Amino acid sequence: MATALRPDVSFRQLTTSDFGIEATGIDISKPLAPTVASALRQAFDRHRVLVIRGQSLSPEAHIAFSRTFGELEIHVLNEYHKAAHPEIFELSNIGPDGKPNAVHPDRGTLFWHTDASFQAKPALATILYAEQVPSNGGHTMFADMIGAYEALGQAERQRYLGLRVRHDLHISRLKAGYPGMTEAQRKQAPPVVQPLVRLHEPTGRKAIYLGSHGQEFLDMDEVESRGLMERVMNHCTEPRFIYEHVWQAGDLVMWDNRATVHRGTEYDTAIEPRVVRRTVIKGVAPIAAT
Repeated sequence: MATALRPDVSFRQLTTSDFGIEATGIDISKPLAPTVASALRQAFDRHRVLVIRGQSLSPEAHIAFSRTFGELEIHVLNEYHKAAHPEIFELSNIGPDGKPNAVHPDRGTLFWHTDASFQAKPALATILYAEQVPSNGGHTMFADMIGAYEALGQAERQRYLGLRVRHDLHISRLKAGYPGMTEAQRKQAPPVVQPLVRLHEPTGRKAIYLGSHGQEFLDMDEVESRGLMERVMNHCTEPRFIYEHVWQAGDLVMWDNRATVHRGTEYDTAIEPRVVRRTVIKGVAPIAAT
């Protein structure tokens, strides 16, 4: 049942936990009233995934809405920039003839990841808008990394607090089957070290911070590192921590990269069109949880 937190916007929880919420009764193609912007930010900070359906957003309106929440990033992978709008990272399987081209635009998105964890100051939030969606597949799955941390036993929680992980976009691109980054891109986004458990500043809660950009634990041999990384990710992506979004054209979903990982699901790229575009809100260097 929807709950009115402000007279001009209502919210409906999407799971049985506090993970995921849908906002209704608003048109975000127009400037937001301060009360609405504040309510959306509060809901986002608390619930980590915010869904707003039934929107009609031009690229300009998408950018304007996104700037309500902070400064926008320009992604290092400039081959995905939308013409005239470098703030927008577009994923499309539509070829020059206007038909599906049988090529997935970015297979790296099929692996669990958190956006821009490979940066010293990773992304705070991603805002994805769907222009065209397939009739089958092409969903987005989100995992609650706060819930996953809090579900660990006390001994594991304590052990994970002191661990650090090297994140590297170049390696994750290679693992996804791409040739990797150009030399200029690698200079712009060199490997970085992040805490395995970071503080979620708005709530003071702790979140596991990992995903496909994480390559290895520091001060740990390769076999132990690989095994622990698999164990952590298997735990975090158990069904009890998952919200799966089934897209409709006109959906906008905003997620908290500080406290979630996500992945796309497969779809038939030869017959099913899928065009989505995203903006990313700049974040700050993660604070290691203690």
